[in-house]
Amino acid sequence: MASTPQRHAVNGLFSALTSSSAPNHMSKTSILLVDDDLEMGEMLMEYLTSSHFAASTEQDGLAAVRRLERERFDLVILDVMLPSMDGFEVLKTIRKTLTTPVIMLTARGDDVDCVLGLELGADDYLSKPFSPRNLVARVRAVLRRSERAGEASGQRLIAGDLALDTASMAATIKGKSLSLTGTEFRLLEALMEPVGQTHSRDQLAEKVLGRPLSAYDRSIDTHISNLRRKLGAHGKTSVEIRNMRGTGYVLVSGADRATP
Repeated sequence: MASTPQRHAVNGLFSALTSSSAPNHMSKTSILLVDDDLEMGEMLMEYLTSSHFAASTEQDGLAAVRRLERERFDLVILDVMLPSMDGFEVLKTIRKTLTTPVIMLTARGDDVDCVLGLELGADDYLSKPFSPRNLVARVRAVLRRSERAGEASGQRLIAGDLALDTASMAATIKGKSLSLTGTEFRLLEALMEPVGQTHSRDQLAEKVLGRPLSAYDRSIDTHISNLRRKLGAHGKTSVEIRNMRGTGYVLVSGADRATP
């Protein structure tokens, strides 16, 4: 439950945010906040609304799933601890049919929650406690990535058995469809531009997550692990994501795979 000093601090930030003009498209951006902490939810709803988002809320996991079946949202902010169905179950359920960006809210310093959320298809996460300003910054970063993907020019990237269509955000391996989250797709796209080039974790975070990595942030590593698992599910392929120790990651293809 949020304290009175925290509420005053949040309210003090409202004027700073609302005094600046926001892009017009933000007024059309719909967000579903799923959190059973009523006081915290009220504060975040006020902050999101003052930031020119169209925000709605649910306090129950099952109710959130049913709401998402009926209505379209541009982004979901999803707490882990929820009645009826926890945040992980909600995420697993909606990922069967929806690619809507999801930001998970996890317990303070709980790396297991953070990693599990990313493995299940979350696009980003925030550990409690956090500032509403930081949440809005994460929301805007995720939305910018989604917008850039929607504006893609139809480029087709190919590396051995792997093919990406950047306009439709469709990926195939050996001719079979790859089911990727938006973040996983953008990460794979970054690794393919160009194939064989090593990208540092910081470079990938800036390009794919739209933010710098914080201390002990395992987001990129977890997304890479997810990609490896999904590629490996199709048997032996001509592409591989390698960890270049102390440097970053590189996608290799074809004959390059034989090089240690």
